[in-house]
Amino acid sequence: MMGIIPRPHDVATPVQGGSTSRQAFLLLRTVFTVAPIVFGLDKFANVLTDWPNYLAPWINDLIPGTAQQAMYAVGVVEVLAGVAVALLPRFGGLLVAAWLAGIIVNLLSIPDYYDVALRDFGLLVSALALSRLAAEHSPRTLRSMVGR
Repeated sequence: MMGIIPRPHDVATPVQGGSTSRQAFLLLRTVFTVAPIVFGLDKFANVLTDWPNYLAPWINDLIPGTAQQAMYAVGVVEVLAGVAVALLPRFGGLLVAAWLAGIIVNLLSIPDYYDVALRDFGLLVSALALSRLAAEHSPRTLRSMVGR
C-alpha cells in the first residue's frame, strides 16, 4: 500500500495569498511591469548607465540619427512593453521576451557584453514563464478587452 496514501509534502497546500503559481505569476508580472518602465524612462536620463554604449556599432550604422536618439526610441518601446505586461501579461510577456531576444543579438555582437547577454537570456526565459502563468492566472486577452 505504499504510495497510495499521500505524504504531507506530496499534497499541494494553498499558502496565504493564493497558490504558489499565482504568487510566481504576481512576482513576474510586477517585475516585468516595473523594470521595463524604469529602464525605458532611464533611456532619457542615462542615470543608471550610459545606454548608447550598449548599442552595437553595426546597428548604430543602420539606424538614422545618433545612438542616444536610438535609445529614446528604445525607451518608448520599453515603457510600452511594461504597460503591456500590466494590462495583458500573456501578450506582454511574449513582447518582452521578443524584445529581450533582440537585445541579446545586439549584445552578442559587442565584445565584453556576453555576461549581460547571458543575464538577459535568463530574463527572456522568465518572461516566457510569465506568459505561460498568465494563461492560467490572467486569462484576459486583447479580444476580450475590445468586446469580441
